[in-house]
Amino acid sequence: MNQEILDLAHQAIEAKFNQNTPPSKQTLTQQHQEFSQPQATFVTITLDGNLRGCIGSLVAHRDLYDDLISNAQNAAFSDPRFPPLGHEEFEKVDIEVSLLTQAKPLMYENIQDLKSKIKTGHHGVILKLNNAQATFLPQVWEQLPTFEQFFAHLCQKARLNEKCLEQHPEIFTYEVQKVQSQ
Repeated sequence: MNQEILDLAHQAIEAKFNQNTPPSKQTLTQQHQEFSQPQATFVTITLDGNLRGCIGSLVAHRDLYDDLISNAQNAAFSDPRFPPLGHEEFEKVDIEVSLLTQAKPLMYENIQDLKSKIKTGHHGVILKLNNAQATFLPQVWEQLPTFEQFFAHLCQKARLNEKCLEQHPEIFTYEVQKVQSQ
């Protein structure tokens, strides 16, 4: 099933270049029921080891087939941090798909309590404070391996002060199943 997930993400992006459609939803769901099940995904595109696009869903609000196609195309062409992916770049990119579990609220008393409950390298985190929100996939721990680095950058991503944990934001955690080419 992992190869089919990667193939669909790749074909969804390729379809935009060729102005055609990805494989039939009916055909894929008949072969693999998982494509018809609700699933939140993130699609991460890298070029030469550098991020080139990453878009996803935090909540399973549509089936895997539709979520994957939408997020693959948006990661390639609509990530506001990057220009749309070029066809020559597309030939060289790596695509990784993250299948997310449902996010769960994490109750904590203070920063030390939060630190004791977060599994570094394992948890994806959603941070919410007032109208600001940001998330980091568990893979971000590879670049920001300490609790302090991870949360300072997550606060900044939410456009908050890097010490926003002092304001006791809502924290939600989730896990991912990574699907990537070998």
